Amino acid sequence: MLDWSHNAYYHRLLLRQLPRPCRRVLDVGCGVGAFAARLAQHSEQVDAVDRSARMIEEARRHTPGNVRCVLADVLADPLPAKDYDAILSICALHHMPLQDALPVLAAALRPGGVLAAVALPRTDLRHEWPVEIVAAVAHRFLGAVFLANGLLRGNRPFAGEHHTRTGMPVVMNPPLTTRAAAREAAAILPGARVRRLLFWRYLLIWEKPMLHDSGPATAQPSPTSGPG
Repeated sequence: MLDWSHNAYYHRLLLRQLPRPCRRVLDVGCGVGAFAARLAQHSEQVDAVDRSARMIEEARRHTPGNVRCVLADVLADPLPAKDYDAILSICALHHMPLQDALPVLAAALRPGGVLAAVALPRTDLRHEWPVEIVAAVAHRFLGAVFLANGLLRGNRPFAGEHHTRTGMPVVMNPPLTTRAAAREAAAILPGARVRRLLFWRYLLIWEKPMLHDSGPATAQPSPTSGPG
């Protein structure tokens, strides 16, 4: 009863990364289309891709007309377009090797475009135990708040979708800790930043250099900076 969707909770964080104006966005691993539907309010066109036919079928039923839902594996199939203003993803990146996925996504961005992804890190108690403790307490506290709000107002925020019901894939033991993801991302995309978020996620952000830039900025990963 006190569970709630951490993915839905971080929708707003990713939406804040969108450049303005925003004409075309790619949603990688769109699932049932909940985030793509929100992106559609901020971008003229949204391409939502997922490698699960069942997810794409669901997404097509739950997204508006400016969302194009495409059955595709970003590591094996051509992307729907190129020169995206932004490429965003929620809990899909840890299903793919970063060394394979990041170059593909970077190539599909326009100069100045933004790549932003929320993904699951591998548990790293040695470096992140304070965050883990705070997250466990905050998860239950906010769950109680959201439940009370639902009982009083009939609206429970961040309810999200249940993986067991939708058939979304679940990774119980992601391959990379936050620190390892930061190192790999910075080596592949100089200037990429990775930081741990409070509720068992990390955020990866990278802005593609403009063509007239003399070179990419020096990578400054911050894997243990304050949680979000």
